[in-house]
Amino acid sequence: MMLGKVSKVNVRTMWKHEALDFTPWLAANLDRLSELLGMDLELITREAEAGDFSLDILARDLSTNHKVVIENQFNPTDHKHLGQLITYASFHEAEVVVWISEEFREEHRSALDWLNANTSDELSFFGVEIELIQIDNSRPALNLKLKASPNTWTKSSQRASQSDITEQQRRYVEYFQGLIDVLRDKHSFTKATKSQPQNWYSFSSGVSGLQYSTSFARGERVRVELYIDTNDFERNKHIFRELQSQSSEIQSSFDIQIEWEELSDKRASRIAIYSPGSINDDSATLAIIRDWAVSSLLLFKQVFEPRIKKYR
Repeated sequence: MMLGKVSKVNVRTMWKHEALDFTPWLAANLDRLSELLGMDLELITREAEAGDFSLDILARDLSTNHKVVIENQFNPTDHKHLGQLITYASFHEAEVVVWISEEFREEHRSALDWLNANTSDELSFFGVEIELIQIDNSRPALNLKLKASPNTWTKSSQRASQSDITEQQRRYVEYFQGLIDVLRDKHSFTKATKSQPQNWYSFSSGVSGLQYSTSFARGERVRVELYIDTNDFERNKHIFRELQSQSSEIQSSFDIQIEWEELSDKRASRIAIYSPGSINDDSATLAIIRDWAVSSLLLFKQVFEPRIKKYR
């Protein structure tokens, strides 16, 4: 058997400039980082202001709604970027901090480990090394390597298993863990890996400010929706009304009535379908509800993805 030879390729052969080339590419391909971190990242903005400075990428983890600051650095890590990361996290009140570099110096990897061990459980610091590799004369491939992460990287699930959460929260964790596992492993719908003790879960649509979501709503109902919140009231309503103008065609793809909820007194809008169900139902019923939510989320993506890509 003939085996190929793996070799490293200088990242500048693909991205000549970190700020002008790599950062825009990463912002458009956050799924690559999502997969490594086990999150479902959605871009908020590039070059986010932080006082007199600017952060490379500000994102959101849709599974927790936590803000994520991402700072990129070609060359080995240095003290300047470590200070910038802490400044940016403080300014944006971020819960997740990601430092990407070609090479992590041992003292900086150790610094991230120290921060993870000595800060709130709500804060997580990640160090990620970037490299390009190729086999013989193949095209270069991106390889992201996790160099630092919280010792309690599974702390969200650990907290969920602690005795101080309620029985209902435990049921949410169990239900949504099964949901995201199926969506990730069978349908490549998400990169998320951990459920939370909450009654909802959101997933990236590929368009910032628009998410596919499922939740247990009031009145013992389960909801699947396209949730529209770009942080701009007028833009939200414009997108909603443009989609609503196609309601007859969209409805034809569903065997259940779509609810068009503009929510005129709120910033966000939603397009949703509902089914009876409660987190307190028995396990057999919850399995049926989960199957319905999975198939409905897949249908939402199929129907709405070509219609919302214009809003990227």
